[in-house]
Amino acid sequence: MSSPAVTRPTSSSGGATTRTQRVATVAAFVSHGLLFASWTAHIPQIKDRLGLTDGALGLALLGAPLGSVAAMLVVARVLPRRGSKRMVQISLAGYSLAGPLVGLAGSLGALFAALFAWGAFQGTLDVSMNTQAVTVERAAGRPLMSGFHACWSMGAFAGAGIGVLGVAVGLPLTPQLLLLAVPVLLIAGGLTTRMLPDPAEPAGPASQQARPRPIAARLPRPVLVLGAIAFASMLCEGASADWASVYLRSSIHVGAGEAGLGYTAFALTMVLVRLSGNRLLTAFPGRRLLPALAIVATAGFAAGLLGGSTATVIAGFGCLGIGLALVIPTVNSAAGRLPGLSPGTAIAMVSACGWAGFVFGPPIIGELASATSLTAALVILPILTLGIAYGTRRRVLQH
Repeated sequence: MSSPAVTRPTSSSGGATTRTQRVATVAAFVSHGLLFASWTAHIPQIKDRLGLTDGALGLALLGAPLGSVAAMLVVARVLPRRGSKRMVQISLAGYSLAGPLVGLAGSLGALFAALFAWGAFQGTLDVSMNTQAVTVERAAGRPLMSGFHACWSMGAFAGAGIGVLGVAVGLPLTPQLLLLAVPVLLIAGGLTTRMLPDPAEPAGPASQQARPRPIAARLPRPVLVLGAIAFASMLCEGASADWASVYLRSSIHVGAGEAGLGYTAFALTMVLVRLSGNRLLTAFPGRRLLPALAIVATAGFAAGLLGGSTATVIAGFGCLGIGLALVIPTVNSAAGRLPGLSPGTAIAMVSACGWAGFVFGPPIIGELASATSLTAALVILPILTLGIAYGTRRRVLQH
């Protein structure tokens, strides 16, 4: 993503985007990461309380990403009519209030349903806040998306810590999420009133609602390219989250304490790059910066697998975080700037592709590992980052 060489749009009040409007968008991103990450520490307690096997728990946990993908396909039609500001308000409220239902689930089916509903609001908020971020970014006339996503990562980090603390003091999931919902609704919800209205929908065939065909059939080639990049990136992220610790523990034979360092390195480098991403994307065109970072991921992770030591594998996951850090922010920003298509529609479809990669990536790695070995299965990650390096060179990132 290069810095847009356009005249700055103005807000509805007639002035350029203000600090308060950027803070409102930051609050939405932080809230999104905070609420969902805060429940992860409670998963073992919920598993034990419901008497679930590992397989049953895995099935239940699919509810959230499946709900997100399903919601994104609906949001692609609804958001252009309602606007991202209104959709952020609705989905933020639903996200805050649906979460406590997860802690009340009394069976496998109820847990899946609660996570599906929570995931639906999560996906709706994801698309809506990214669409608002594109609006704010265009009004500011400079790259901001990477910083917004860095704030999401920091919110998730804080949420994970709160969850650990909640478990340590014996606070159940439902009251914990209700307590978190209060500041989210009061602070982030209050700030949403300062968000910007989206630009008017572009005129033309791409923006018209053609009833007979599904929305995917009307998507232009650039959206499909961005969706493929998002799919590859999120597949790598999902595989790292689910398999980094397993690989270090079972294949490299490190201790239980060290096994978590692979994903820790991945998450840490991702946050650090995203925090500097706005400056990097101002200094360098996205179609040059992202391929370079993806090559770092490809070479670094491949070297980590070939090295086969604890240090090289951890460093490899760190390189993977570097290479993927700016992909999703840049792809979302590029989707929101495609000519002739509503930003909400484009972002929803690209995000759905990304979440599909996140959902199906870990099982794909697992099946490949069963047929070969986990080391061989993880080779798919540098192959995908090499594809990202090629895909991000396309001119679609300059729109």
